[in-house]
Amino acid sequence: MAKKRILVVDDEKALAQFVKKALEQTGTYEVCTETDARQALATAKAFKPELVFMDVAMPHMDGGDVAAQFKEDGDLKGVPVIFLTGAVTKDEAGGQGGMIGGRPFIAKPAKIQELVTAIERYLPPQK
Repeated sequence: MAKKRILVVDDEKALAQFVKKALEQTGTYEVCTETDARQALATAKAFKPELVFMDVAMPHMDGGDVAAQFKEDGDLKGVPVIFLTGAVTKDEAGGQGGMIGGRPFIAKPAKIQELVTAIERYLPPQK
């Protein structure tokens, strides 16, 4: 079975690499990282992810703006985007139902199992 393609967009290179390594160690995912929000759309078009984890607060362009670009793109509009953010605590996340701007989010620091659970929940079923 083909590995699920996950894109991680986060300006914190160490965090992006940690998520990549941890998800790839499960043997289920192929992960690409992008640390420049301005390049996220081009990276996504080239990599063709099935799901994206996106930081909210990044230099030059925030995650909400990048997600809006994805939504307007014919090839990427159906790709689930899950925000990763340090701006909201885990306690606050529970009170908001885990949504920011109509998109699911996970508060940082996130455990790998939280990311895997989110992938399983939001990734479209294999055809």
